Parts: sequence; structure tokens; C-alpha cells
Amino acid sequence: MPEKLRPSVVKVVAALEEAGITGEVVVLPEAAPTAAAAAAHVGCEVGAIANSLVFDADGEPLLVLTSGAHRVDTGLIATTAGVSEVRRATPGFVKAATGQTIGGVAPVGHPAPIRTLVDTWLGKHEVVWAAAGHPHTVFPTTFDELVRLTGGTPVEVE
Repeated sequence: MPEKLRPSVVKVVAALEEAGITGEVVVLPEAAPTAAAAAAHVGCEVGAIANSLVFDADGEPLLVLTSGAHRVDTGLIATTAGVSEVRRATPGFVKAATGQTIGGVAPVGHPAPIRTLVDTWLGKHEVVWAAAGHPHTVFPTTFDELVRLTGGTPVEVE
């Protein structure tokens, strides 16, 4: 990644600063498109990685911030969200909803707010790491900060 931050990362940094989040964005030497790769880069358990997964919930974007140790039960999430169906979103749907590409989707910095669910399991970790708008960037935060930052609802995802 070049020294100059990509526009998607600049938007994330601005959103974090506006919300008073003190964790700084870290630029990784290699892409970390998976929870396992991100955990290896920052030296934490895979469960402390907050995966930002965008779903198509009856045609509307739904962001699920899940522990890297979990798989999302889409049926459970549909019931929790009060929608008839939750499907994995296409790359184009994700880009349109977030302005970011799969593998680097941040919890914030999107063109418009996205309804967000936050995996309660993340609360078991003192520090969690989330993508910062690009596969080469992450930032440290906490479960409570993620909920506040996103206006998300804490839920079980599996």
C-alpha cells in the first residue's frame, strides 16, 4: 500500500476521530483479507478480530461485526433483524453500501449509516481489531466502542 492513505481509509480515520476513538489505524505490510491473516499481523487471537460482514437483508445492507472465531448463522440473524431473508452480499452490493471492498470493510466510513449487529463474543476481548477501509489497514478498539461507534445492536451470531 502506498504511503498516501486510500480515500476509503481517510474516511474511516475521519469517522474514528469524529467519534473520539483513540486507537490509530495501522498500515500492515501485507493484505489481511481474513481474520486469521489479521490476527497473525497484529499478534492476537483470531476471536479478537472483528470481521465486518455485509449481508443483503431483504434488499437492504446489514453489517454484522462478528468475532473471527465465529461463522454467522444467517437464519438466526434474519430472525434477530426481523427480516425474511439474509444472504451473503455480492462484491458490488458491498462496495455500493460501504464504499469499500471485501477484505477491508470497516465498521464505519460508509456513504450512509448501515444497520449493524455486533457479536457479543467480541466483548470477551479487552482489545479487538477491525479493518479500516482497506485490506492493508486495521485499528484497535473495544466491544463497547464498536457498539457506540456503529450504533450497533449486540447479538449472538451463531
